Amino acid sequence: MSAKQWDKPANTVTRFGATMERLLTDQPVADVGEYLEQGGGAGLERARHIGPEGVIDTVRRSGLRGRGGGGFPTGIKWSGAAPAEGPKAIVANAAEGEPGTIKDRTLLTANPFVVLEGIAVAAYAVGARIAYIGIKSRFTEQIAKLETAAAGMSALLDGLDIRIVEGPDDYLLGVETAMLEVIEGKDPLPRLVPPYVHGITDPNGTELVTVVNNVETLANVPAIVAHGPDWYREAGTAQSPGTMIFTVSGDVRTPAVAELQLGTPLSFLIYGVGGGMEAGRRPKLVVSGVSNRPLSGTELDTPLSFEAMAGISSGLGAGGFIVYDDTTCAVEVGAVLSGFLQVGSCGQCPPCKLGTTEFTKGFSKLIDGEAELDDVDHLIAWLSRVTDANRCGLGAGQQALARGILDTFAEDVVQCLERHCPGHRGLVAPNPTDHDPASRREVVRFRA
Repeated sequence: MSAKQWDKPANTVTRFGATMERLLTDQPVADVGEYLEQGGGAGLERARHIGPEGVIDTVRRSGLRGRGGGGFPTGIKWSGAAPAEGPKAIVANAAEGEPGTIKDRTLLTANPFVVLEGIAVAAYAVGARIAYIGIKSRFTEQIAKLETAAAGMSALLDGLDIRIVEGPDDYLLGVETAMLEVIEGKDPLPRLVPPYVHGITDPNGTELVTVVNNVETLANVPAIVAHGPDWYREAGTAQSPGTMIFTVSGDVRTPAVAELQLGTPLSFLIYGVGGGMEAGRRPKLVVSGVSNRPLSGTELDTPLSFEAMAGISSGLGAGGFIVYDDTTCAVEVGAVLSGFLQVGSCGQCPPCKLGTTEFTKGFSKLIDGEAELDDVDHLIAWLSRVTDANRCGLGAGQQALARGILDTFAEDVVQCLERHCPGHRGLVAPNPTDHDPASRREVVRFRA
């Protein structure tokens, strides 16, 4: 493949806010032959041409940030692992347990080849000869597609040992330290130290220098290396360049998955992609997963970027946005999502398990018309304790969620105290199997 082809831009659009096709396409890539015909393999070839340092520098200058929820700069993460001595491993996180998102499964259904090429480029850049893909065992369709794609790409991958590790249907499997535990054959219990301090220990007792990235993050890498950082930065914002795959669900007309430029207003995701609300209804509350402050209906013009969401004390999460209309009580949403976190908490850190339990009970007591002001004071006191000694971010997520309900939606709290719940809908915990990722239309949602 020539350098001219390396420099040829991939699919782009210029209209701000429009859906894009850098990662997602209308039709799934059928096989490795079709993938190569569409320009697949160019990133890996270019990587071998510019060398590991060139790859890391390219990714660093592109500004690519992690798509699993943290948003950490990918090039910086790689640059920390590359100089380290000893055997190394890449881990691709495909666990996807956050409510309201199916973007990783959608990507793996549409194009597992680009994920595998991204893994190969990452392994080449840091000097790894083994890569693990951590995924829930119930994602059978995506596992089968990955296995078929890996077999077809064996020559292109040049001997890279890729292993698919199936894990349990636990929320914490998506926590990178818990995923390392599962790769080692243990339960998904978060560790005290991050992967760059303590990586995977193989069956021989050898510790591997380990780099963990979300699969969407890795899928961006081949085109960045093939076309360069300036091409990547043609979309998005200065601090949040590129595109991101978003899921919108809940009380919108058309639950959907779409790839948008970062910086696109949240309102476009809700109305332009999700079709807006039913007649006479308006958005009241929007959650981006369970680990961020919920947004009110007055914040819909907020750009979907890491910096803009942080600027309003919230976050992008994994790009999954659940929208609730004005028939909803925010306290009930707090009870449902706190219950999800309570079940997901592993119990290693008592303040987290006890705190998520107290928030679930307290919010439930409010919507049932049984709470007094002292019960609200009890919840406020738990805000400062639920994060004590946490091994992972679950407690901090509960803190952000609960604080957002109590502060942003204080009016609903007051109405519940006065025995006038503004919209008790009988919401239930999210059912992560209630969708068809191949259709890219039906997504996780709450059912009344």
